[in-house]
Amino acid sequence: MRFDIVTLFPDCFTSVLNSGLLSKALAKQIAQVNLVNPRDFTHDKHRKVDDEPYGGGVGMLMKPEPIFAAVESLPILPRREIILMSPQGQTIDQPLLRELSTNYNQLIVICGHYEGVDERVLQIVTREVSLGDFILTGGEIPAMALINGVTRLLPGTVGKVESLKIESFESGLLDYPQYTRPANFRGWNVPDVLLSGNHPAIAKWRLEQQIERTRKRRPDLLEAWEKENDSNS
Repeated sequence: MRFDIVTLFPDCFTSVLNSGLLSKALAKQIAQVNLVNPRDFTHDKHRKVDDEPYGGGVGMLMKPEPIFAAVESLPILPRREIILMSPQGQTIDQPLLRELSTNYNQLIVICGHYEGVDERVLQIVTREVSLGDFILTGGEIPAMALINGVTRLLPGTVGKVESLKIESFESGLLDYPQYTRPANFRGWNVPDVLLSGNHPAIAKWRLEQQIERTRKRRPDLLEAWEKENDSNS
């Protein structure tokens, strides 16, 4: 998977790309991240990438020319998507991450800044993506989340592939409670069933816990899960 990140602040990505599983995935060439600064495609001495919006208003907009030039400088791989990180876009969720990790081998990610980008940038965008219903100072943090979420699903990134299948949202339910040693910590005990060695009983307990936890924390997910299971029964 090749990620091309169009960003005014490439240094923001240094720590994230050099840490944990993401760093290992890049070292193993499971994924490649290329950072592109629109300022490198300006033609004035101030390297200006923003300007005042037509019609007036507060703040500045990113100009279209540097963004178009940055994107057009990139190689064109088959199965590519050009994504604008925008609070108006599709919210990142696990199905979206699975789709991107499976169906594409090049993701060009444009990080907006200031008050956003000139509307004409959408002419080259194939998808707008959001981290959620809130506003940040730029698209860099959402882009990092996207890179992380997609890369960890690529074959070879996570050692135990089975662990990806039992996480929250993969089955439609939140994950079950998990414990490790010691069996007793400050008076809090690990549930007896997990110490029993009875794997059918453990599986039953975990499913019950998933359902109950989802009921309390995300009833919307539980409702969708119940409908899906009713239709398949």
